[in-house]
Amino acid sequence: MLLTPRVRPSRPTSRFSRRRAAALLASAVSVSLLAASAPAVPLGIGDRIFPYLGNPGYDVASYDLSLTYPGTNDKPLKAVTTIDAWTTASLERLNLDFAHGKVESVEVDGRPAAFTSAGEDLVVTPSRRLLRGSWTRITVHHTSDPVSAKDQDGGWVRTSDGLAMANQADAAHLVFPCNDHPSDKAMFTFRINAPNGYTAVANGVPTGVDKVGGSTTWTYRTQHPMATELAQVSIGRSTVVRRAGPHGLPVRDVVPTQDRKALEPWLAKTPDQIAWMESKVGPYPFETYGLLMARAATGFELETQTLSLFEKSLFTEPSFPKWYVESIMVHELSHQWFGDSVSPATWSDVWLNEGHATWYEALYAEEKAKKPMVDRMKAAYGSSDSWRASGGPPAAPKPPKPGQKISIFRPNIYDGAALVLYALRQEIGRPAFERLERVWVQSHQDGNGTTADFENLASGIAGRDLSGFFRAWLYGEKTPPMPGHPDWKATQPAKNAPHPIKPMKLAKPMKPAKPRKPAKSTKPVKGKRASG
Repeated sequence: MLLTPRVRPSRPTSRFSRRRAAALLASAVSVSLLAASAPAVPLGIGDRIFPYLGNPGYDVASYDLSLTYPGTNDKPLKAVTTIDAWTTASLERLNLDFAHGKVESVEVDGRPAAFTSAGEDLVVTPSRRLLRGSWTRITVHHTSDPVSAKDQDGGWVRTSDGLAMANQADAAHLVFPCNDHPSDKAMFTFRINAPNGYTAVANGVPTGVDKVGGSTTWTYRTQHPMATELAQVSIGRSTVVRRAGPHGLPVRDVVPTQDRKALEPWLAKTPDQIAWMESKVGPYPFETYGLLMARAATGFELETQTLSLFEKSLFTEPSFPKWYVESIMVHELSHQWFGDSVSPATWSDVWLNEGHATWYEALYAEEKAKKPMVDRMKAAYGSSDSWRASGGPPAAPKPPKPGQKISIFRPNIYDGAALVLYALRQEIGRPAFERLERVWVQSHQDGNGTTADFENLASGIAGRDLSGFFRAWLYGEKTPPMPGHPDWKATQPAKNAPHPIKPMKLAKPMKPAKPRKPAKSTKPVKGKRASG
C-alpha cells in the first residue's frame, strides 16, 4: 500500500479499529467536538497509564516522515510529517501528539490550517470542518530536536556517530507529530536525507537511494502496520550487513563500520534464533529483521519493529556470558511476535509484551544453555509479592512516577508476568499452552490484543472457564499458590539487599556503568540489562 496515494483508497476494514477502545473514547470524543473558538486543550483516549496519550476523532492509516540530518547530532533536523487518516467523528479541530520541536506550518487537505500547542499536543484547526467518515491528510512542517529537554525521556538517542530512536513507551511524539498510542497502528514511509558518508536505515524495506550533490536520501517503507513507539531511524557511519534467514527471509543488520568484523559472530546467530522462535509460535510476522548495534550508552535494548536496537557494548563486554547475550537477543526477537505484530490495546496490557518476551528468553536459555526454567520461575515466585506491592499486579501496573514515564517497566511485567505464563502452563498443560501461543499470534497478527482477549482464548483452548485463574494471577495483590509446586513460598528480600532483577529500561542515555554480572536465576528485564 502506497502511503501517498494518488487515488483515495477504500476504507480499511480488517485492521484494528477503535471498537475495542470505545469505552475509552466515548467521553474523549465528546470533548473533541469543540467549537473552534473554545480554548485549545490537550486530549487523550483515556488510557489508564497515560491518559493524555493518543487522540480521539480519527484513525491514522499512514505516516510519511521526511527527515533532513544536518551532519551533527546536537542540532535539530528539518522534518515534514504527512499523516493520512480517516475521521471517526466530525471535527472542527484535531489534536496530534507533539512536544519537542518547532512547528513552522500545517496544512489539512492542502489548505493552510491554524495551529497552537496545548500540553504535549499540537492542536490543529482546519479551514473547513472535517466530516465523520472522511479521508484527510495533515501535513506538518517542523523541526525534530535530538537534544532532550528537561524531564523528557526518550525519542532520539544520540550515538557517537549519529542518531537512533527509542520511542517506548510514549516518546514518538518527541520526534514527530503523531497519534502516539499503540492502539492506532499505521503504515510508515521514511525518507532520510543525510550528508554523503552516512548510512540511514529505518523500519521496513528499502525502496530507493538517491544521491544528489553532497547528500543522499534513503527511503524505506513498512509492509505491515506499526505502532508509533516502534518506529526506528538510524543515521550513522554504519555498514548494512545482509544475509538470508529462514525461508529466504531478508536479514539486515546495521553496525558501526569499524566494528563489523568483531560483531559478525553475533550477527550470524540471528537466522537460527528466528528458526527457533518459528518452531515455537509460527512464521516470522514481518518482511525483514535485523539488529541495530548503536555506539551509545543507553542501558537498554529495544524491540523496534523489524530492526531491534542494541547497545554495541552488550556484544563486546567480556563480563557478559555468551548464553546471557544470546537470551537477550531472543528476548528482543520474540517481541516481533509479542508486542510488535500483536501490540497492546492499552498500556495496562503491556504484560503481554514483556511477559512473553521474558518467557521465550528463559525458554531459550533452558534449551540452549541448560539454565532450568523452573529455577528462574521459583526465584521469581519468591519475589513476586514484593514486585506486586511496589509495581502493581502484572495486568494492573501502577502508573509511572512523575517525570519518569517509563517507570512502568518494572519487574512485575517482566519475570512477574512470565511467572503468570508458567502458572498457566502448569494449569492447562503444555500441549494446550503451546497451542494457545500459536493461535494468539496468528489470530491477532498486525493488530492489537487485550488481556481479556488472551483470557478468552485461553479458556476456549483449555475447554473451561479460566476467569478465576486469571483474576488471581493478573490482578491479585498477592501471588496465588503455584499449580504443581505447593512448596513455593514468597520470600522477603533482606534490607538493602541488591534487587535480583537488574534495572528497568531507561528512556534516555545514561553514563556507562561498571560491568555487571547477570544474576544466576534471572535475567535483567527490559534492557534488563535492560532489554526491551
